[in-house]
Amino acid sequence: MAPTPVLFISFEILQKNFAGLIELIGFGESFKWLATLLAGISISFLIINVMVMATAFYTWFERRMIARFQVRRGPNRNGPFGMLQPFADVLKLIMKEDTIPDEADKPVFTLAPIALLAPTLMIMIVIPFGTFLHEDAFLSNLNIGILFIVGVTSVNSIAIFMAGWASRNKYAILGSMRGAAMLISYEIPMALGITSVLILSGSLAMTEIVSSQSVWFILVMPMGFFVFMAASTAEMSRTPFDQIEAESELGSGYNTEYSGIKFAVLFLAEFMAPLVTAAVVTTLFLGGSQGFDFLPGGVWFALKMFIIIFVLLWFRSTWPRLRIDQIMGFAWKTLFGLGLFNIFLVALEFSLADQFGGLASDSVSLTPEYMLIIGAINWIITIAIILIMANVVGRKKYTRPEPTPSPLANMGIKES
Repeated sequence: MAPTPVLFISFEILQKNFAGLIELIGFGESFKWLATLLAGISISFLIINVMVMATAFYTWFERRMIARFQVRRGPNRNGPFGMLQPFADVLKLIMKEDTIPDEADKPVFTLAPIALLAPTLMIMIVIPFGTFLHEDAFLSNLNIGILFIVGVTSVNSIAIFMAGWASRNKYAILGSMRGAAMLISYEIPMALGITSVLILSGSLAMTEIVSSQSVWFILVMPMGFFVFMAASTAEMSRTPFDQIEAESELGSGYNTEYSGIKFAVLFLAEFMAPLVTAAVVTTLFLGGSQGFDFLPGGVWFALKMFIIIFVLLWFRSTWPRLRIDQIMGFAWKTLFGLGLFNIFLVALEFSLADQFGGLASDSVSLTPEYMLIIGAINWIITIAIILIMANVVGRKKYTRPEPTPSPLANMGIKES
């Protein structure tokens, strides 16, 4: 698949343009730092505005689709098909009073929404969502891009705990403690799923991970995709893993005391999470911007993102909420074991392929033929494990016991 050129903006291009403009004005070499600063501000402005607008329309799409799943109409009053509903919600939240409890830790209470939103925006910096194998197809090419994503996402648990602790509300504190425990637990399976990707790609850079997928990694290691997808869904704190905001138990969870624009920022981060997760999954397992030549790479990337977003939305619309003990047990008893097993399996297969001459010309990734062979083996193993888990391990939980009449049921009745 040949690379398709597409107009794109990168940090390096903006830095060069601003440096030329500064020299044209007449400033010397001592003002080169200003070009870097202006390029950084421009990239930040671009990411914030694009992601906020995309999230606004995603909230409309999600509400309309969930209404379809649940045989309702959804938002349909503001604008055609209700498309202006997100803007009406923003105006309503801005006009609401921004209250802070008297006993709250005000600086931490104010910083928590920002600490939850900032990592979500920072992830998009290292996503290569331009053209396939094109150097200007990313905002910033970081050679440890996936490690940067793992480190940035770990801040979410701190931000949620900050929100609950600063509120001085027992329900908010309980919700934040649940959230921190759940997010930390699911970070481990997510890292295990990423590790299997790194074994096959041989690089931490997101661009190199995309270029190494001569066969998409979802076809090569479905078990790793399942582990990463399940852990990512839990990291977003969305159904069925939304115990952080269990309304029947904890009010609204960690954000109980928030209102106005702070509440809007918290939910902006929550609704932005599926978009960012879809971008990461597309890069790691779906070949990024790879596609056929009749469409630009950026269009292929957007289509793959839409499929992942729809699947996540499908999960939210149909699955019930799990209990907190089920959520924690699924992380440690199921995903953790599957993640470790998948790493050992992929490492063994990669080692055997290396011995039989299956490495590509870059001496890092495998050839497409060996990837297809490994994929066939892994699909068989994955299906077998799922059948064993469903029919052997979980059979006792799904089989209802035979009812036994109580000896007290017939008290006082004499047999004739």
